[in-house]
Amino acid sequence: MPTRSPAGRTPASLRPISLDLGVSKHAEGSCLVKFGDTHVLCTASIEEQVPGWLKNTGKGWVTAEYGMLPRSTNTRTAREAAKGGQSGRTHEIQRLIGRALRAVTEIRGFGEIQVRLDCDVIQADGGTRTASVTGAYVALHQAFGTMKKLGAITKIPLREPVAAVSCGLVSGTPMLDLDYNEDSNAQADSNFVMTASGKLVEVQGTAEHHPFTEEEFLALLALAKSGIAELVQHQRAALAKIGL
Repeated sequence: MPTRSPAGRTPASLRPISLDLGVSKHAEGSCLVKFGDTHVLCTASIEEQVPGWLKNTGKGWVTAEYGMLPRSTNTRTAREAAKGGQSGRTHEIQRLIGRALRAVTEIRGFGEIQVRLDCDVIQADGGTRTASVTGAYVALHQAFGTMKKLGAITKIPLREPVAAVSCGLVSGTPMLDLDYNEDSNAQADSNFVMTASGKLVEVQGTAEHHPFTEEEFLALLALAKSGIAELVQHQRAALAKIGL
């Protein structure tokens, strides 16, 4: 059985998880999410406008941007602005975050308002996209809570929580919530985005060395379900602390 860090962590356990809300003074919603040594600052900003194609429809919009700070990894990475634009990876991840949050949002429930989610990776040790989805949900919930307190809406337009977690086959063993070392040595790597009720929003799965079987995939899915259930508990506890 492969050993995991921190000591005592089993293949079916998450890394230490924390969700701290209200960490940004100016944002309508904010969350510092930590999956072990992966730390992401998620902020939700309310903008009194929507994309042109949504004007006069009565619908709002939720979108996301994602980025990694230069020293979030072992060596400094140049800012994407300095390199002339965002990478394909960045585009992929921020679209994933946006899709995940829109999947649980009542788009007609808050008028022609756009909520922009910014997910900035402070420190990376694997699973930055899954931490971003998980933290962005509570930041979005808090932002809608701010709108409700101001009288702009009468109820929070979210159907249920959504969270994300990675799973993979490491030395032949299905494992939950991979850190960087595990991810870089995995024979298969998958990301699962799921709702609190167990519905799938998105699944990303890749074989790194050899194809993996349906049975192995189902083992990863079972781990993801248990991990998502635990993450949703963390989300609800964090929101309860601020009365949401």
